[in-house]
Amino acid sequence: MPNGAMSREVAFDVAVAVERDGAYANLALPVALGRSDLDERDRGFVTELVYGSLRAQGELDAVIQEATHRDSSSLEPEVRVLLRLGVYQLLRMRVETHAAVNESVRLAKNRGLHRVAGLVNAALRAVSAHPAEYWGRVIGQSTASLRSHPSWIAAELESALAECEGAGELEEALDSHNQAPLVTLCHLPGFSEPGEASATHYSPIGSTLQGGDPRRVQGVAQKFIRVQDEGSQLAALLLTRVAPLEAAERIWDMCAGPGGKTAVLGAEACAVGASVLASEISEHRSTLVEDSTSAITDRLPTAMSVEVGDSRRPRAERFSRILLDAPCSGLGALRRRPEARWVKTPESIPALRELQEALLRNGLNSLAPGGYLAYITCSPVVEETTAVINRVVSDDERLTLLDTSAVLEGIVTSPITGHRRGTAVQLWTHRHGTDAMFIQLIQRSL
Repeated sequence: MPNGAMSREVAFDVAVAVERDGAYANLALPVALGRSDLDERDRGFVTELVYGSLRAQGELDAVIQEATHRDSSSLEPEVRVLLRLGVYQLLRMRVETHAAVNESVRLAKNRGLHRVAGLVNAALRAVSAHPAEYWGRVIGQSTASLRSHPSWIAAELESALAECEGAGELEEALDSHNQAPLVTLCHLPGFSEPGEASATHYSPIGSTLQGGDPRRVQGVAQKFIRVQDEGSQLAALLLTRVAPLEAAERIWDMCAGPGGKTAVLGAEACAVGASVLASEISEHRSTLVEDSTSAITDRLPTAMSVEVGDSRRPRAERFSRILLDAPCSGLGALRRRPEARWVKTPESIPALRELQEALLRNGLNSLAPGGYLAYITCSPVVEETTAVINRVVSDDERLTLLDTSAVLEGIVTSPITGHRRGTAVQLWTHRHGTDAMFIQLIQRSL
């Protein structure tokens, strides 16, 4: 089979798994590429086709509706995927018309979709019959999405930006989610150090991988170097470096899976003889935490322990530091999970907010006098961030909202701006090149 045909087969399989089965593209795509015999050029084609069509899904559906006179939701998942991949090739990848159309029709027939081969052929030829400017106007007239984001997500981000002196930055923020992120690596403190040439801009423990498979980097297999966004690295360091960490301290990671931030906590604890308890409600994810922290437990078994449990339940033990990386909508990481923007719904936010508040209340009750808690979300949404803090903390005289931005300024390796959100830190993809992480440090006095 020609490489072009095989590339489209792989892209189709991954996109269908995401559309029909709810798979995560960032997990399904590497597996599919690993099983293929594609060369680097064809792998790049597949990656762009999958991620690009997922990011632009709302815009592609507007084009499909115009070309077929059908709402895309009325089509079978496999047909939607075929058409999105074909339209994306025509409008965004500038693939030759004959290749995009003919290979899409062939793919339909190969996958037992003979009955829609004519529809696919007619729709893609209709798209190719008009210049890109025509379809740009069609997309612009659609009210369902804005710059490849559902309208409700754009509204949520605009509200969050308003709390960060970000009026007028919405389109830039949205566009940043449509750019493929660089691969960043976390070097666990005391186990590895990033080289100066590849060091990340802000994190003292991060480096940037310019290309290639991160699994081939020396240290990744040994688990003392791991793929982790720079913002996540900084979020964990804000807790461990808000004050010098001492040997007697106990740290609780309330929602540890899959273990990236836990590993940073564990490495910092290992260096001074402190210890970390990592809790995770999912048994499967708890095994991921154990795997992520194996380099630490190999060196100092007492530095880490992992348990399966619900962190909303009261605990008798009190901790000097607590990390609450709360379950959230994940709207700060849309460049990494492009399909999430079309899967998430505004109706999910209230339930997440209730969970976040319950976890935060229990975490604060489990904090020892003088201790610190870091409330973290990979979402800038007001209802998941400042609103949660205001409802839980504002009337409690035992608690102080620390100037988290000032703490961050003492950690980063280069000057940072545009990160203040009241007493909290709000990182932004378009400003800082990280996921849009929210971090608020809280100290308990009594």
